[in-house]
Amino acid sequence: MRYKQLLDENLPIGSGVVEAACKTLVAERMKRSGMSWGEEGGQAILTLRSLIQSNRWERGWELLSGQYRCQVKILKPAA
Repeated sequence: MRYKQLLDENLPIGSGVVEAACKTLVAERMKRSGMSWGEEGGQAILTLRSLIQSNRWERGWELLSGQYRCQVKILKPAA
């Protein structure tokens, strides 16, 4: 590896940055007290949280909103 060159360019050379991001993005959200996630729900939460954390919410929501919206029909109560 080119440690010297990477350090001179202020680029990370270890896994600490990635590990910290995982802890911040995943562990703090998914492992709160009393929470239980299925694979689909957990992935949805992580996708939305990653958009927020990376300041890409507006663009990401444009791409994803169709997956999280559905037509709702309100039924009239029986008389």
